[in-house]
Amino acid sequence: MKTITVSASKTYEVLVGSGLLDQTGELTARVVKPCKAAIITDSTVDALYTERTRRSLEQAGFETLLFVFPAGESSKNLTVFGQALNFLAEHRLSRSDLIVALGGGVVGDLAGFVAAVYLRGIRFIQIPTTLLAAVDSSVGGKTAVDLDTGKNLAGAFWQPELVICDPDTLATLPERTFREGCAEVLKYGLLIGEEFLRSLEETPVSDQLEAVICTCIAYKRDIVAGDEFDRGQRQLLNLGHTIGHAVETKADYRLFHGECVAIGMAAVIRAAVQMGHCSAALRDRVLALIRKYGLPTETEFTADELYAVCCSDKKIASGTIRLVVPAAPGGCRLLPMPVSDLREWLEKGLAV
Repeated sequence: MKTITVSASKTYEVLVGSGLLDQTGELTARVVKPCKAAIITDSTVDALYTERTRRSLEQAGFETLLFVFPAGESSKNLTVFGQALNFLAEHRLSRSDLIVALGGGVVGDLAGFVAAVYLRGIRFIQIPTTLLAAVDSSVGGKTAVDLDTGKNLAGAFWQPELVICDPDTLATLPERTFREGCAEVLKYGLLIGEEFLRSLEETPVSDQLEAVICTCIAYKRDIVAGDEFDRGQRQLLNLGHTIGHAVETKADYRLFHGECVAIGMAAVIRAAVQMGHCSAALRDRVLALIRKYGLPTETEFTADELYAVCCSDKKIASGTIRLVVPAAPGGCRLLPMPVSDLREWLEKGLAV
């Protein structure tokens, strides 16, 4: 088992290791005294991992409750959020109790936001069961639900008590779901630097799973420690996301989040070359790597369609947006620009 300590407004551990799911109760009891534990999960994960998680928690003295919602991004909304809050209230969970987020990014985002809001905040733990959640969304305390106008527009920063990551749970992922997680890994490849990026080119993520997860989490730990509330360097983690979120919204979530991030990365690096920020060689290398992992690099949507969505992006402040622009592996930077300039980036980035 590998342990990575995250120091933010709350200090907690991310545990990574094979077989940890069946130790959930024992590991949780180290940081939270046995209490009521409300497992929040989706319909897909429920059939796979709820019983094992519940059994482990109960063996450690926790009283478990279960809230299950339909799988998919379309459930990450205010309606399901409200249903989860009412479920906790009906079962009289108190501030001394616990939420267990068992699942992928949608589950973690929604359950974490529920934890942040219920009784003005109760404790929760993250148990990521997808690659995307393992390498990114389960760590760092960002929680949210979507609004009609865009992704993650209602949320809070709320750090977990513990993250338990068992790579064995990724074995049940459909190929498409695993691939979308690889998009976030490729994002980290560009952010971290040449050595990690080259490792992703030479060795499939599936063949170095635990090492990849730990590398991504360690990088995010360092970023979060310096900028927990996303006011500066943490925005680097949005590489590919500004355009990607717009694609995801326009597609009405028929495309997976990671697929849209891949499209966003491809678009921004194409535009970066034309704007003089990046070499054509790096562009070709990144596009080849995205395609190698079976991810898309193009979209059917026009620059005007995506620009209209981008204008609702939560990162806009005083008419300015900071776009993450790759210049070299390990050399991405935040480029502030008027929101109106984003249209040109979209036009150049979507041209193939």
